[in-house]
Amino acid sequence: MTLHSIPAPERKYRVAGHPDLRVAILDVGLACCALEVGAAITAGLLVPEGSVDTGPATSEVSVLLISGTVTDALAPAVIRAWGALAEPRLAVSFGACANTGGPYWDAPTVTKGIDQLIPISVYIPGCPPRPEALIAGLARLASTDGPCQSERGDESP
Repeated sequence: MTLHSIPAPERKYRVAGHPDLRVAILDVGLACCALEVGAAITAGLLVPEGSVDTGPATSEVSVLLISGTVTDALAPAVIRAWGALAEPRLAVSFGACANTGGPYWDAPTVTKGIDQLIPISVYIPGCPPRPEALIAGLARLASTDGPCQSERGDESP
């Protein structure tokens, strides 16, 4: 079975404290950052859609969360996942590996930042970032009016 034939299970969550913000996570489970996303879920910071009735969202945006190292072999799958998301859509880069290639930046098979493949709306720094940083970054999506925001709202380089 190749990566091209593996269906990516999409899971939908509401962000605790921001019930209007819904996130669809296409999880490939890339390294330690995937554990932090899981920690955010188990800590109740991301609430599975349908487990709590908070009414309809005022606006819905599809969000692709990229966490961990993206290799050149994985890049086409990430691009396909991005293309499959409904508009309007945003992307979040979670962790040093997704942001810049992390400690593997000099490997010839590692993408030197997910922004080489798709436009990123929020960068969340860290190796790995804490679950709270994920929630802060996702909350920035509600207030950002353009790409290239860090989790603190500063312009990223």
